[in-house]
Amino acid sequence: MPQKRDRDRALDVLISLADAQDAARVRERIGVEDRPDAAVVPDRWVAVPRVVASEMPASARLWMLEADRPEINEVVVLAGGLAGGLEAAVLRGEPFGPASEARWGSPRAESGEGRTLPLAEALRNRPMPEGVRLFGPGEAVPALRAVRTMRQGRSAANACGRADWTDVIEADAEQPLPGFARWALALRVDCPAVLRARFSDHPSYAYRMRRGGIVDSPAAYAREWRSALTVLAVLDTGRWAFPARLAEAEAALRPLVRGSLGGNVEAWAVLAQLLPTFTGTVPELIVTSGAIA
Repeated sequence: MPQKRDRDRALDVLISLADAQDAARVRERIGVEDRPDAAVVPDRWVAVPRVVASEMPASARLWMLEADRPEINEVVVLAGGLAGGLEAAVLRGEPFGPASEARWGSPRAESGEGRTLPLAEALRNRPMPEGVRLFGPGEAVPALRAVRTMRQGRSAANACGRADWTDVIEADAEQPLPGFARWALALRVDCPAVLRARFSDHPSYAYRMRRGGIVDSPAAYAREWRSALTVLAVLDTGRWAFPARLAEAEAALRPLVRGSLGGNVEAWAVLAQLLPTFTGTVPELIVTSGAIA
């Protein structure tokens, strides 16, 4: 029964945020078993379909790459949906974790620049994505300044290597890049936050980012995106796919779970009934279930 299994996985994400004693009572009442192996990375023939089926936003693939784990990078590439330039970076063994952001002034940055990650077996002989041409040293900024259309912007943004971000950030600070180039860069999932923030005052910013699957953080995704079932399915996958970042989503939802649901097993039963067809956000689902009960 795939539908019940998917619902139970989604419910388990929320139940795991309740107090331990309350969680045990809730599991007994609504028939959802504990899953102690939820954080174990599945074999790739299980993991890849799960990533595809969970309707992850584009940013979630970056959260996966940030783990800098070869077996997770393998799943991201095989699941598809990764821009050619980023796939090339993975195949070259470039890291995506906090250490890789040191040069961009990220608050999560650490030392460690220059590392190369090993490739999982399925990626070792994989050819570079077709049609991807990365800029050579010093080529990125002139190409971005020459952009006049969105198509040119996408092409130039995709040709930027991760090593180009420093030059791009400095060039935009000195003189803003053309609008189409800025939009294309902002829609790259690995665009540094310090650069994307400069575009955020545009009236269409929020709409374009959401349409492109760009999310500020797992916490924002858990609070603001819909439907609740889709979001919880992604967070369930995140237990093994991006566990370090999942903690941010859990911290955002835990107070709501304990405050609106707690140990009220009838409220949890209502939530289980509403979940499959509820079109709102996870917080709206939690609050609505608590109010009905």
